[in-house]
Amino acid sequence: MRFVATLALFFLLPAAGADLPADLAEALKAFDRAHYESDIGSLIRLTSESYVIVNSDRSLEDKQQFLADFDLPGFKIDPYVRTQESNTVWPEAAVTAGVVALGWTQDGQHHTRRLRYVDVWRKQDGHWQATFTQVTQAG
Repeated sequence: MRFVATLALFFLLPAAGADLPADLAEALKAFDRAHYESDIGSLIRLTSESYVIVNSDRSLEDKQQFLADFDLPGFKIDPYVRTQESNTVWPEAAVTAGVVALGWTQDGQHHTRRLRYVDVWRKQDGHWQATFTQVTQAG
């Protein structure tokens, strides 16, 4: 009986470090692309109404504040690559995490920062949306 309970628990646990399902992998690529193309329409679609981001400067932004950043004159994020990825996926939710070397231009100044990120995703009505992001300086 103990074996059956352990086996049942195994199948209920999330797949830590799992490869992403194709639809989530595509949503993540679109989310990244929308950042460096300042594609506000895609960012609206790819974030939940209750989306919150905790930035590396410890500021907290809701969805509207987050989107407003991409509409600032001269604000531009450089294309980036996610590394050291660690993903956990459930049927209707996921956590994606890793590191990015982020470059961006703001107020005429170019900045770079190595960041560790965590994105929390929720699948609703067949579509993945980011619900929460936290980025911290990775050193």
